[in-house]
Amino acid sequence: MPSVAVMRTLVRELMTSERAPRVTEPDLVMSDPEQVEAYTRAGRVDGVMAPVYLFHAYQICDVVKAGDTVVDLACGPATQLALVASLMPDVNFIGVDLSREMLKRAHEYIAELGLTNVEFRYGSITQLDSFEDLSIDVVMSTMALHHLPDSSSLCEVFSEVKRIIKPDAGLYLVDFGHLKSMKSIESFGYQYADRQPKLFTEDYLNSLHAAFSVNDFRQAVSCLEGRGALYTTFVAPYMIAFKSQARGGVENKVQASLSSLKSNLPSYHKVDFKDLCTFFSLGGLKSKYIK
Repeated sequence: MPSVAVMRTLVRELMTSERAPRVTEPDLVMSDPEQVEAYTRAGRVDGVMAPVYLFHAYQICDVVKAGDTVVDLACGPATQLALVASLMPDVNFIGVDLSREMLKRAHEYIAELGLTNVEFRYGSITQLDSFEDLSIDVVMSTMALHHLPDSSSLCEVFSEVKRIIKPDAGLYLVDFGHLKSMKSIESFGYQYADRQPKLFTEDYLNSLHAAFSVNDFRQAVSCLEGRGALYTTFVAPYMIAFKSQARGGVENKVQASLSSLKSNLPSYHKVDFKDLCTFFSLGGLKSKYIK
């Protein structure tokens, strides 16, 4: 059962006529070492974002097959990328990011884990010039698109995705959604303030302010009509995902690894994971791996 605070936020979003404006991130490219450290820490195994990354790992594994080449847009410190790459050692992953500090952390993390199926490229996700047309099997992106300056840039990203993917490609791109009420944004932003560094709370709040609306996403993904569907969390679109059809069969090893990761979550993270499953499932987004 979602917390009382979350339920109040959902009711507020359902009833309000307010339209909080989108506020662009103060730093479109996260490069400050302290800020990068706070963001990195929040996503690791015991961090506040751990259940969120695990949920997205379930969704990503749906659209990836053995032998695929997967591009992760705005991969950051490779938290999500490393998680999925460790589950699928027979898949090649390429992380792209415009922050050299993030890529430095990403290289270090992949080396620390001993993964050999990951590489990185420096560059903007609005101009994927290093990738040829129709060359990529899967494109993924997790909680990063809000760093773009405007909706035109969001459209450019999806246009580039369309250019580089193969006809039967898998897709999973997810981000925060823009809430209508300023109070709702503040409520979500400070929801886990007692569990995380102050710097991450500030960054999380900035991310919620900078999130794109459902209409922004609808316009951006229109170029991929027929290649996937747009999903939002039920009632309030605090997360928005574009996902293609599942590809391939369920792999027992992947299923077992995901189940093990889920069972090892702390109890409070299990609650967060279950809530995310519930709200996305009610919005139509499911995974063949979630039992």
